Amino acid sequence: MAKDSVTLEKSKEFAIRIVRLYQYLYNERKEYVLSKQILKSGTSIGANLSEALYGITKKDFLSKVYISLKECAETLYWLELLYKTSYITESEFDSLNKDCTELVKLFTSIAKTTSSNLISNL
Repeated sequence: MAKDSVTLEKSKEFAIRIVRLYQYLYNERKEYVLSKQILKSGTSIGANLSEALYGITKKDFLSKVYISLKECAETLYWLELLYKTSYITESEFDSLNKDCTELVKLFTSIAKTTSSNLISNL
């Protein structure tokens, strides 16, 4: 995967949206616990991918991709919780959920391809 990949850019853009969501939840909605959780998981997605790009081995790369995938799953959980507790609107939820689900699909594809390549190189 190239260091200027589409997935990295999408992860970064998603992280920016999550930071803005955190600022809104913290400052406007006075929500301090869930907002911190989604800030951590939502920004960790791209951070782990950035780290993966400098992995020493393919297994190291794959491990970080899986961590990014797990952070996406956690972020989806927090988004749903924020929506079901009325901290975010349905349209806000739908938009963020769509972007995060797209990242899940990208990371799943990267993980499958990398795993296949590792197996075929044995």
